[in-house]
Amino acid sequence: MTGAELKKLRQHLGEAIGQPLSVADMAKLCGLPAADGADTIRKWEVTGPTGPVAELLRILAMASDHYPILEMFNVFDRHDVPVKDRPARRQAFREQMRSDVRRRIG
Repeated sequence: MTGAELKKLRQHLGEAIGQPLSVADMAKLCGLPAADGADTIRKWEVTGPTGPVAELLRILAMASDHYPILEMFNVFDRHDVPVKDRPARRQAFREQMRSDVRRRIG
């Protein structure tokens, strides 16, 4: 994930939950300390995050319709899920992810 992608993700997650996310909110989402977490996010918005944080952000991105549901989370396209039920289940999954984002930022 690049810095520009992280900025765009912050915007898209804000749209998904219905409120803009600050850099401090993104720091909370990433589990960074309150003291300097916002500064770290600002740096990452230039250089891009790496490692476990980048993977966490890929997962949280599924809260937004702008990002695909990752294959390891895609339980909707299995043979035992009726085709007509799949869109509603995908939407319910995204709503659950949005709730998780809201819970993380407090």
